[in-house]
Amino acid sequence: MLLSWFGKRRQIPASVPQPAADTAAQSAIQRARELMELFTEGGQRLAQRDYFGAIASYQQLLRLEPDLAPVLNNLASAQCALGQFRTAEGHLRRAIELQPELLEAHNNLGLVLRSLGRYEQAERSIRRALHSEPLFVPVHSNLGITLMYLGRMREAEAHLQEVLKVAPEHQEALLGLAQIAKLEGRLADAGTLFRRILERDPNVPGALATLAHLRRCTSADAPWLERAEKLAASGIATTEEADLRFAIGKYYDDLRDYDRAFQSYRRANELLKTTTQPFNRDGYTAFVDDLIRVYSRATIERVRDGVSSSIKPIFIVGMPRSGTTLLEQIIASHPEAAGAGELGFWTEVLFEHSAELRRGVLEESLRRRLASDYLRLLEDCGGTAARVVDKAPVNSDFLGLIYSIFPRARVIYMQRDPIDTCLSCYFQYLSPAMSWSMDLSDLAYYYQQHQRLIEHWRAVLPRETLLEVAYEELVADHEGCTRQVLAFLGLEWSERCLEFHKTARPITTASTVQVRQGIYRGSVRRWQRYERHIAPLLSLQVTRSVEG
Repeated sequence: MLLSWFGKRRQIPASVPQPAADTAAQSAIQRARELMELFTEGGQRLAQRDYFGAIASYQQLLRLEPDLAPVLNNLASAQCALGQFRTAEGHLRRAIELQPELLEAHNNLGLVLRSLGRYEQAERSIRRALHSEPLFVPVHSNLGITLMYLGRMREAEAHLQEVLKVAPEHQEALLGLAQIAKLEGRLADAGTLFRRILERDPNVPGALATLAHLRRCTSADAPWLERAEKLAASGIATTEEADLRFAIGKYYDDLRDYDRAFQSYRRANELLKTTTQPFNRDGYTAFVDDLIRVYSRATIERVRDGVSSSIKPIFIVGMPRSGTTLLEQIIASHPEAAGAGELGFWTEVLFEHSAELRRGVLEESLRRRLASDYLRLLEDCGGTAARVVDKAPVNSDFLGLIYSIFPRARVIYMQRDPIDTCLSCYFQYLSPAMSWSMDLSDLAYYYQQHQRLIEHWRAVLPRETLLEVAYEELVADHEGCTRQVLAFLGLEWSERCLEFHKTARPITTASTVQVRQGIYRGSVRRWQRYERHIAPLLSLQVTRSVEG
């Protein structure tokens, strides 16, 4: 394909004299062969998982001929394997600009956007590929995984089953079904599927890593550790190795070998650092400054009528790993409530209207449209439930915007020991967008800015809007705290909220296994086990003593 495409680009005008035309034709043929050799070489290196070599071949080719869409697509595939998602995104968008019908580029762009945590955009990109080729197996698989992250499990399962009809042993589709079983709390089914995958191919990092997260590891799992360490050192993709290193860290933590556990967690985070942009401290500080300036006490008073009187939305906010999933599961167990998981709606609003948000309150017409769109989304997620929980921690940043639209919505801020919170973030494979979680000093800085913004919301939002719940109190006095929460939300008491771990619903966060086990107190003051490794976080002790 590349050779014929380049030949068309190099056609010789009829007016050129024959000897010169022959020379030019020979030169064009030689150039096309050179490009084809580089393209083939890049493909071979990509198949051999020599990602740096593949990138070198494709980059050399693009220096000779920069506008080859298939090459840009393949270059992006190699960069994805190394976790270079933002660079890959640029190449894929250029490939699509050059060749809009290149379905592989649309599909790969969806994969990149999903890896960056931009799930709604990912779905749109993948569906463009599906529209072009409805029977293309990789597209169905990619879409199924993306829908899983969006919490739309039945749709996700349908696409993955379509793949298995054509390719019964398709690895990604089987992995997707296993992950769905895990997220839905069917842990035995998930374990069976992951082991089935590993029986056919023992070198599937995602399956091997997830097995460690399904239950507490013991010394009897030493063969698992040996396999995991061998596979992690075998030259697999950067993100795959990071996934395994987090799992190895969890293994050592379960065995109370905290020094080795921390070494593994640190290695995982150092790998992830290479896949994303460094945390921009000045940029985030300026963002917080703008939110505090725009949503002053006077502004909040001016927009107190909002544009919607709906009480359907419930927002659970806080730092990631602060107990937001636990509280959502408790509330979602109430017969009049539902949990929507971590919706990306307000993050999408930020992407589309960042400059406007940082200058002032959005225009009323736009806020009315956002209210309508968001309520429609809550209805899709929660069905007939009177109240629907959106527990995206990042919504902590958007409470002023949310109040300007839904002044009668209720917000619950989960507060957990700051060192426990930050350490738990460091021990999890979070979105690349959370690059602050990959470095202990960045974590401490981000937490301090987060608290500065929360203190502002605490000061300017009406008291009836915001309730603060301490994670430690919730696990110590489950019933008492739950009664307080339900009263704040205007919901009657329900015993079902005490048996939240029995509520069948998908949970798409890292806490999916933990919340199935009921109240778990083992994470309180966990940081003390790692105290000698976490010096940058210890400054947060002052914050903890002031708040607590």
